Amino acid sequence: MALAGAVILQVIPDLSAGGAERTTIEIAEALKAAGAIALVASAGGRLERELGRVGGELIRMPAMGSKNPLKMNANTSELSRLIGARKVSLVHARSRAPAWCALWAARRMKRPFVTTYHGVYNAKSSLKRLYNSVMARGDAVIANSEFTAAHVRATYPDAASRIVAIPRGVDLARFSHGAIPIERKAALVKDWRLDPAAAETLILFPGRLTGWKGQRDAIDAAALLSGRNLQGWRMIIAGDAQGREAYEGELRHMISSSGLDGRVALVGHCDDMPAALALADIVIAPSREPEAFGRVAAEAGAMGVPVIGSNLGGQLEVIVSGETGLLTPPGDPVALADAIADLLARGCEGRKALGAAAKARISEKYTSAALQQATLAVYDRLIGRPA
Repeated sequence: MALAGAVILQVIPDLSAGGAERTTIEIAEALKAAGAIALVASAGGRLERELGRVGGELIRMPAMGSKNPLKMNANTSELSRLIGARKVSLVHARSRAPAWCALWAARRMKRPFVTTYHGVYNAKSSLKRLYNSVMARGDAVIANSEFTAAHVRATYPDAASRIVAIPRGVDLARFSHGAIPIERKAALVKDWRLDPAAAETLILFPGRLTGWKGQRDAIDAAALLSGRNLQGWRMIIAGDAQGREAYEGELRHMISSSGLDGRVALVGHCDDMPAALALADIVIAPSREPEAFGRVAAEAGAMGVPVIGSNLGGQLEVIVSGETGLLTPPGDPVALADAIADLLARGCEGRKALGAAAKARISEKYTSAALQQATLAVYDRLIGRPA
């Protein structure tokens, strides 16, 4: 792989917490290790300090996520100038609005253009389908799972020959019990107001607060478990509301009206997911719509924690039901409650057995190192080829 000296520009709206943002950092790290220059055009955010730590360079463009035509035109001009001034070798876009700007700039400057499908986009109209189509216009179109790759092939058949399936990966050095000092876990215990002496089985639900992630179903399942008089468990729902105050208020009302104030807690955004997973005994991800990959299941699996997910989308690739975790129908609180009760009944040793199988599967199939190597191979293949 001959990327030494190459300049790679990744384009993403911001660097808040999320799968696309995390992958941006991981690729910047791999580029630095390969002797390349890693630029990221973005508004910045929570992860920008980490980008600097791994050797990437933030090119701050505050309106990078805008859909306003005037701002998109300005972004295109700015990206074109950047490509020329920094002698960018290849442009990689990770979100639709900035992808249009990146596409126009890359074509204007005759540079290879790569996209990554980090999600499966709904298209209820021809206009929306056209808007989404930018993600299928790359010289290479990276899909973050086989499920996503199948979706792109079905939606944009002309892109079939350019699709490369590269699953999301987990940084096994970061998501490891040995890498997490007790102080980090203690900080979360304090923040989440857990009782270290209670010896409760901790059920963790990580994910931003949005209806399709299934927080309502989790609370309904918790109410069912409470009604069964199952003792010794507590549920933590950790995720950023991202401005959805009404939805967050609805969830808090559900918790209170179901008498779950001592059992279920909304704790907001968690900056230390490895430590959170180190505290967890069970992780749930009851998404009502298909996850493009299933990052929560993969990260929890890397930590040896069994996951209950929904039997659709990318989670079907990550979780082997009955072997590494459990799968339940989406939007089914009863089935979710039954699955949680199953893992509670298995006890610590039973859950550890599932977790060990999950860890082995993630270590074999879904690592950051594999993602980095495969992505850099795509870059290497395209650089120097006519755009």
